[in-house]
Amino acid sequence: MQTYRIGLIGLGGMAHSHLRWMAEEGRYEVVAVSDVNEQALAEKGDALGIAPGKRYTDFVQLIADPDVDAIVSVTPNHIHAAIIRACLEAGKPFLAEKPFTRILQEADALLEQYEAQPIRGMVGFSYRYTPAFRYARELVREGKLGAVRSFSVQYLQGWGSVLNDTPYIWRFNPEITGTGTLGDLGSHMIDMARFLFGEFKELSAQLRTLVPERRDPATGRMVKIEIDDFVSFQGLMAGGEAGVFQSSRNAVGSDNQHEVTIYGDFGTLHASTLEPERVVWTREEAPGRLARAVVDVPAHCKATQYGDFLLLLDGEAPDGLPGFMDGYRNQEVLDAVIRSSEQRRTVSLSNSSDPLSE
Repeated sequence: MQTYRIGLIGLGGMAHSHLRWMAEEGRYEVVAVSDVNEQALAEKGDALGIAPGKRYTDFVQLIADPDVDAIVSVTPNHIHAAIIRACLEAGKPFLAEKPFTRILQEADALLEQYEAQPIRGMVGFSYRYTPAFRYARELVREGKLGAVRSFSVQYLQGWGSVLNDTPYIWRFNPEITGTGTLGDLGSHMIDMARFLFGEFKELSAQLRTLVPERRDPATGRMVKIEIDDFVSFQGLMAGGEAGVFQSSRNAVGSDNQHEVTIYGDFGTLHASTLEPERVVWTREEAPGRLARAVVDVPAHCKATQYGDFLLLLDGEAPDGLPGFMDGYRNQEVLDAVIRSSEQRRTVSLSNSSDPLSE
């Protein structure tokens, strides 16, 4: 089977995870790396055994390298669009981190380019590969819960809480991130709803900045925070399912708590990153009697992000793989959340430029 030569863009903390995931699959070889930090480029290049001529400070040169078969991009948000644009121009398959772009206008430009010259692309909505969520999707699609009436999704982390005295870092800089918690964690919630139920029809949202200032570690001065660190919204899906969403980076005691609870006519299902290989299923055990069971996820519901990327590179189309259009649709919903919060109104995704009638 073919081994794919990978050009890795971005050598920060998350790159270590991506390198491990690639190594676990056994069919990837990182042959070129790129980063604006020359020290990181030298250190990681040495550690990976990358030839000096394959270490790029300019990611466009890496993408154009004829020895690179595909791109893996693990970078801050503000260069996502430029990297995907360069991949489209070069015809190089890619796996890029989420959110797709900072703002919808960037995504619109990429969509126009993609429609003119489509390539194989994958967006890093990694929680599609949490076994519990994959099993939940199977149960919903097979009708085991009956008609789904409503659901709730939350994604909570605690690292940004006052208790931790979290300093001002790039994730709080709107020029880099576009949004805060919304793009970082909320994009995963949006993708999970789409993964489970399909497209959004309408939503009503609020964004809040709970911690108004953070200390700049370089100067010691307090910096005003101009992006959200809390988001909540209600959504209606195209199939009629009503959803409630919340996300925060200020939830003390929450490490990486992404979870969904689904309410159907035949029962309730709960899946979470806290129990990635189990679901909690409440259903009728006998007429008039409910039972709550912890159910192990079957083996066929276990897949990996980089396993699916291999299938994509091989020319296959794995069910549920988050592709280019999933990234674009996600950005449409992110934009609708922002406008709903700013304008204090319900936004329709079918014609999101106009308010819904009362």
